[in-house]
Parts: sequence; structure tokens; C-alpha cells
Amino acid sequence: MFKNEAVAKGSTFRSRALKTEPDAQAIVFEWVHWYNNERLHSALNHQTPEEYEQTHYDLQTGASPDATANKQAA
Repeated sequence: MFKNEAVAKGSTFRSRALKTEPDAQAIVFEWVHWYNNERLHSALNHQTPEEYEQTHYDLQTGASPDATANKQAA
């Protein structure tokens, strides 16, 4: 998956040829950040992993003002 999404020609993560190790590292870091924080996931109710985790902890602690609304909606 990583190779097709990040390294392949035409990838949105590539803006130039990969000639040096720092070029490759930059793509790896950008892809990992996107994968862990920004991608929408169908198993997470089309939320990012970061949003899903925050919602989970907010519901556990009641810290979010939206926590009551989220519980009622479920």
C-alpha cells in the first residue's frame, strides 16, 4: 500500500524525482503523518484516527461539550 500511495510515479506525495535519501525520507514522513492523522477510515465512522481517538477519550471523561450530544445521538 505504501509503495503505491507514496512512492509510485504520479503519487500526490511525490513532487519530484527521488534522487537522494533525504528525498525518500521526506516522502516517508509525510505519508506516515497522513496515514496516522489525516486519512478517513470507514471502520472509524469516516473519521480520521486522531478524531476518533479524541472522541473516544472525550466520551470516557465527559471532557467535551459535545459528549452529551454524541451519547444521545448514539
